[in-house]
Amino acid sequence: MAQRLDTIVIGAGQAGLAVSYLLTKRGREHVVLERGEIGQTWRSERWDSFRLNTPNSFLQLPGHEYAGDDPEGFLTRDETVAYLERYADALDRSVQTGTDVLSLRARSDGGFALETSAGPFSAANVVVATGSFRRPTPRPPGGSAAPGILQLHANEYRRPEQLPDGNVLVVGSAQSGCQITGELSRAGRGVYLSLGRCPSLPLLYRGRRVYDWIIDVGMMDETVDTLPSPAARLAGNPTVDSDDVSHLLGPRRLAAEGVTLIGRVEAVDDRRVVIRPDANERLAEAAQFDGTFKQRLDDYVEANGLDLPEEPHSDEKLEVTELTELDLRAAGVRTIVWANGYRPDFGWIELPVFDADGWPVQTRGVTAVEGLYFIGVHWLHKRKSALLLGVGEDTEHVISMMDDGKRGKEKQ
Repeated sequence: MAQRLDTIVIGAGQAGLAVSYLLTKRGREHVVLERGEIGQTWRSERWDSFRLNTPNSFLQLPGHEYAGDDPEGFLTRDETVAYLERYADALDRSVQTGTDVLSLRARSDGGFALETSAGPFSAANVVVATGSFRRPTPRPPGGSAAPGILQLHANEYRRPEQLPDGNVLVVGSAQSGCQITGELSRAGRGVYLSLGRCPSLPLLYRGRRVYDWIIDVGMMDETVDTLPSPAARLAGNPTVDSDDVSHLLGPRRLAAEGVTLIGRVEAVDDRRVVIRPDANERLAEAAQFDGTFKQRLDDYVEANGLDLPEEPHSDEKLEVTELTELDLRAAGVRTIVWANGYRPDFGWIELPVFDADGWPVQTRGVTAVEGLYFIGVHWLHKRKSALLLGVGEDTEHVISMMDDGKRGKEKQ
């Protein structure tokens, strides 16, 4: 017989734990079902030297806001897991680990039925907090065809010693691609980095850190309706580039450290990689983004009468020699790391709440299916929605809507 509950939360990362915290405060019966352990994605899909790209001051989960003495520091992978584990310890044993949800569908008599690896459950409300990106982006044509070349996705990479001797091709220049590239380069590997469209921001500008700037100018509060298209949700958050903080890297710094920048990988044909010669186009786009961002900050300084040091804008351009193909054997490349991102994967949810690209159709986490909610989705409502900084705000809204629904039923 199925276990019947008021609310089931699926996923025990930052989003699911935030939901559980607020439900616990309200005394609402619930359970969090987690396929692995607390913070499983952080635990099992990040490399050993991983660090967050956002500072400790952004640790703002409800009831678990950062109160340490290093707000400008950055958590490691293991510190991030420990942070989430401490949060879960305060949730009155509401998390059930090792329970994989295999399917979610509507019950004919109302509510939801869940099939799990621990047996069936049913609930009046379900909050899906599994994140947006559970499925690696497909590789380009022939992406698996390279005899004798080790290929792995960024979520499988752990450390340089894991890879065979030789040079490495890293595909993708968002946070994962840049951090992994930097580590490999500093370990003595020759690295080719295939650029994507992820821009980069400077850590410091006019004497202030970029994290303070993006809060002040409202960048983190930009809403999903400001995106140029639905596909823009797949773009990674900008990387942060610094000359002093080792893990904050963008393509410009990596090129200065000896990394070879190349364009988009279009195909892998036996031992030959076909490359679109657009590296300089990507670099120009990134420079334009950087210039627009700095102008936005300058305008904010002027509008608010701030007394901050001037910082001259540089017209220096980074240009690289374009390649149209790379012979892996001749280049000494024995490993390809695919850091080309992820896609949504909600195929286990048997409910008509998804658009053509597989994203949940919702408004601030609330779907048209009564009792079904989403939290922790990239750009759920704002740029910060999936981050430790912003997931609490969305969670407060979803729980208030859930409470309103319950009160409405009680009045009937």
